[in-house]
Amino acid sequence: MSRLRRAGYRLLGSRLDYLLHTRPAEWPIVAAHTLVGYLLAVGVSNALRSDRLDAALLGTALWVVCLNGGTLALNSAFDRDEGDVAYLRQPPPPPRKLAAFGFGLMVLGFGGALLLPLGYRVAYLLCMALSVLYSVPPFRLKAVAGADWLINMWGFGTLTPYAGWAATGLPVGSVGVLVLLGFCPLFAALYPLTQIYQFEEDARRGDRTLALSLGIHWSLTVALVATFISFVLFAMAAARAGWSPPESWRYFPLALAALGWLVVLIPWLLRQKLMTVGQHQLGMYRALFAWALTDVAVVLAWGT
Repeated sequence: MSRLRRAGYRLLGSRLDYLLHTRPAEWPIVAAHTLVGYLLAVGVSNALRSDRLDAALLGTALWVVCLNGGTLALNSAFDRDEGDVAYLRQPPPPPRKLAAFGFGLMVLGFGGALLLPLGYRVAYLLCMALSVLYSVPPFRLKAVAGADWLINMWGFGTLTPYAGWAATGLPVGSVGVLVLLGFCPLFAALYPLTQIYQFEEDARRGDRTLALSLGIHWSLTVALVATFISFVLFAMAAARAGWSPPESWRYFPLALAALGWLVVLIPWLLRQKLMTVGQHQLGMYRALFAWALTDVAVVLAWGT
């Protein structure tokens, strides 16, 4: 147990288990991806002085802590993981009321969402419904290969940055639609990578996740194809934006992000038969870094 976790138990006692299952270590990642939408909507130069900032911060907090945190807690209540999961090493046993806590947190967030524009409220309610279908029996779509993939690529990939944009009340526009859609296949690439190192535990529970159904080789192949589709959509958005020759530098961060994905995926695909579970887990975190690099690249290309 880390020093930080021991200090948390001294401060909160067993109540810390509820907080840990919302996976606070993931919050900065989700917040950054949500705020991508805000930065695309108002522009980086206006981000701190925009009159939409308060709404964006509220929307981000509700999305990250209540919706995402509640979703993860609800999921943990039914998964009952014993091994490491993304952003939570050595998870504590799920508390008895964890499912009610997770769902209550999502409902609380929707109450706050009523203060924000209609587009944000619709996105929040849609993702809340998908979260229940994903985690809770008898639906438990996370155990249905392909359904788990579709839910995550739309929920986290596209709807999360859309929520940051929708919180401002500003229109998205055709370029924005293509950029937001580009994140859908990109998360389709990332999602199976988060499951490869959990094959044994998923199989023991009887969860037929997409990655488990495909196997390691085809999971990585699908990730490569989905990444290609994602950057095709980003290229289409760039063409629609009509960047002038002096703005051609905007292609560079996108090309760098694409290269980052190739550096992660191609060696992983070539070496996958020789890799240990720990190395596959490290590959997942490298893919998460490539995702973060893509977020930055998209903001530089369209938000500056």
